Amino acid sequence: MSTFDHSGLIQDINESLAPFRRAQPEAMAGFGQLARAAMTDGALGAKQKELIALAIGVTQRCSGCIGFHVKALYKLECTRGELEEMLAVCVYMGGGPALMYAAETIAAWEKLAPAGA
Repeated sequence: MSTFDHSGLIQDINESLAPFRRAQPEAMAGFGQLARAAMTDGALGAKQKELIALAIGVTQRCSGCIGFHVKALYKLECTRGELEEMLAVCVYMGGGPALMYAAETIAAWEKLAPAGA
């Protein structure tokens, strides 16, 4: 299987959005505020919310979302078992296309692993 470079994709997205951030600072600040508010611990913790965000990225077929949220899940000490259970639900709800992006997510999980993980 060809491996997708999610690390490079994350970097490309950040670089591509830099001019947009400068051109639309209020909109991007609003998006950042929305993200922080949505991901703040509440009845659900940060890891559960990141798993939900990744599930949406998988079922919406967003490679960028996969990269960003896998990276975040490593920081939150998500286990591979937790990731795989979430992916099983994605496949259940999203069928074959979600299965293809589940494979991409597993590849991202392996490639974005921090040193020593």
